[in-house]
Amino acid sequence: MALWMQISQLLPKLPNQTLNELYPDTFPIDVRHYLANWIEDQRWEDFNVDSVEQVPLAQQLLEQMLERLYDVVSHNSNVVERVKLQHISRKLSLFQSQPMHLVRMVRDILRKERLLLSQAPMQQYQQMPSSVNGSMQPASNRDLDALVLKVLEIQTCRQEIHRLQEELNWEKQDSEPMQGQTEMETKLPDQVTKQNRITQLEHSYQTCAKMRVQLLQEAVHSLEQCQAGLIQQIKSWRWQQLRSTIGLPFDDNLVPLQTWCEQLLGVNSNLRQEIMLLRRDHGAEHFHQLEESLSRLLQTLIQSSLVVEKQPPQVIKTQSKFSSTVRYLLGEKMAPGKPFVLKAQIITESQARNLGQGVIPTENVGELINSTAILEHNPSSKSTCATFRNMSIKKIKRADRKGSESVTEEKFALLFTAEIMITGCESPCNVQMITLPVVVIVHGSQENNAMATVIWDCAFSEPNRIPFVVPERVPWSQMCEALNSKFMSEVQTNRGLDRYNLHCLAQKIFDKDVSGDLSSTPVSWGQFNKEVLPGRNFTFWQWFEGVIDLTKKCLKAYWSEGLIFGFIGKQHLHVILQNRPSGTFLLRFSDSEIGGITIAYVGPSENGGRKIQNIQPFTKKDLDSSGLGDRIRDINCISHVYPEMPKDDVFKKFYTVLSPPVPDGYLPFKLTMVVEPNSTQICTPQPQPEFSPEIPLQQDQVPGPPFPITAPLPGPTFSPYPDPTVPAMSFHNFYGEEPMRDPHVQMELEDILSSLDS
Repeated sequence: MALWMQISQLLPKLPNQTLNELYPDTFPIDVRHYLANWIEDQRWEDFNVDSVEQVPLAQQLLEQMLERLYDVVSHNSNVVERVKLQHISRKLSLFQSQPMHLVRMVRDILRKERLLLSQAPMQQYQQMPSSVNGSMQPASNRDLDALVLKVLEIQTCRQEIHRLQEELNWEKQDSEPMQGQTEMETKLPDQVTKQNRITQLEHSYQTCAKMRVQLLQEAVHSLEQCQAGLIQQIKSWRWQQLRSTIGLPFDDNLVPLQTWCEQLLGVNSNLRQEIMLLRRDHGAEHFHQLEESLSRLLQTLIQSSLVVEKQPPQVIKTQSKFSSTVRYLLGEKMAPGKPFVLKAQIITESQARNLGQGVIPTENVGELINSTAILEHNPSSKSTCATFRNMSIKKIKRADRKGSESVTEEKFALLFTAEIMITGCESPCNVQMITLPVVVIVHGSQENNAMATVIWDCAFSEPNRIPFVVPERVPWSQMCEALNSKFMSEVQTNRGLDRYNLHCLAQKIFDKDVSGDLSSTPVSWGQFNKEVLPGRNFTFWQWFEGVIDLTKKCLKAYWSEGLIFGFIGKQHLHVILQNRPSGTFLLRFSDSEIGGITIAYVGPSENGGRKIQNIQPFTKKDLDSSGLGDRIRDINCISHVYPEMPKDDVFKKFYTVLSPPVPDGYLPFKLTMVVEPNSTQICTPQPQPEFSPEIPLQQDQVPGPPFPITAPLPGPTFSPYPDPTVPAMSFHNFYGEEPMRDPHVQMELEDILSSLDS
């Protein structure tokens, strides 16, 4: 059965000629299907087909095959199918006189099947798009295989009808009385037998004719189901493409969908041909409904096969060049001759909604340069694509904005249209497809806010939505998933945001002390990127995106190896550092500056005690001049990375090695980091090489009086909450990407969090 399971998935990809050669009329594919287990269990290769002594064994196999086939017939409730199987059984009975021919035939069929599998590995046919979030059911190849087998049954039935018609004509011709015979002479026993034979043939003919019509109706219904599954899978592919904007995984392979489209087009063509032959053979005039169904399915398939394989950037600046690639999945079936041109235009959100109602946009809202491309076929990849190169938006016409809506919240799309002619179709068909939503800006300063609109749309829109509807509020659990996915994909790291980071982000976006389970707490678009954070002049997204940009460009290795604590509030910071010795430090993202990272450390206070200090944040510009590792090396007042790792052991590989003197006689120099405390001398500056400039940094003081080391922490409770949409994450140690293994440190963190809750 294993062989048949594999070969049955390959059958829909084979041409009819190959199928007819593989399964001849004397051994129909139905026998291979119904007796698959038994056929593969027999030792056909052990036969010597030229040996007369093995004929009894071959005869025995034939009898077993007929017996099993009769058993299948008796248990089949479908009358039409039973008649068909009975006819097949009579065909196999013809091997009674030469059973070794059957052995040779079955052995050769199995050999050809194995050869086909070796030449066409099944991996490429088994991979089909998966469902998304449980909202789209994955389609199975079994439905398509069953449909192809149904078409083969129709063709076999048609051939059988023609055979019966010819046999009936011969029998009628032989039964006509010869000239000079009387009526009594014609009623001889042989003539009576021939008449009975004619009656049986006519009955079989009528039965096959009914079966042919029934199979045709079933095949059209199966085609409708298969095509609905295909269109659902294309929608699923587009949905995954949309979600990939926030970093979720996406398999962009279109080969399985293209193969499926081509298969359904072939089935549709075969069924339309069968209806034409049915009209010719029987003069049937009541199949117009089936013809209409096939025409509608064909038009839908042709229109649904246009896919935007490479989306344009979702934030487009006017006068800037960009590209996009559109693929037609039925490209190999396009009629030869004049090339087909694909046109692009920019449309508004309201125009995109009207497309679903069949309204073609006529108003031009933007001037698009280089907006046409030819669908070209690539024989090596078997893909047909139109690549739009050097496109640009020269100008854009904006709609009237509502209330406080910004231009960076207005969404557009590119609409691709073409007139396609498919081989075998009577008339061309108009096809169209829109891109994912895009935001058009005129200045680079608008890019951050435009990207916020794109992120919100791609992260929180629903499948099969009306373009481009998106909720105004979403649960915090979905926001966590989006922030974590975007951070990991942009930074290109396997280390995500842990629950402590997410708790800090929750405090930031909700602007209050938070505790407990926040999974269902709603977050609004205004909180995300409309309202500025308290005491700041930037929004939550602007601040978060600045951290992503800094980490991606300057801190990827540090973050991936767990050397950066990341997002942590100052209260939580004081709790975990308050009992640490002087010189203990950690790295955290700045609260006060976009795209900044700061060093928080335990240092001596003016009265001889200890206090938590924060060094002025480093920006990308700072780290471009001197890397983070070199800055940490130069600061004498920090010695151990939290919890208690010597900084030189941890950051040594990031230190810059001073280059030897260059041949022209110039001495090398380096920039040295110096921290200047406010009053008493806390840190001793590093010795300066001659002509080495200093970079003075100001202390980033915590508002209010210094935090007492021994006093209990005032303020909110902290509860690390489980988030069902975000994988459980833990702190990373300072050796690599493995979670922290020190049980004492982990217990200490848990005790701190428990004390905060209590």
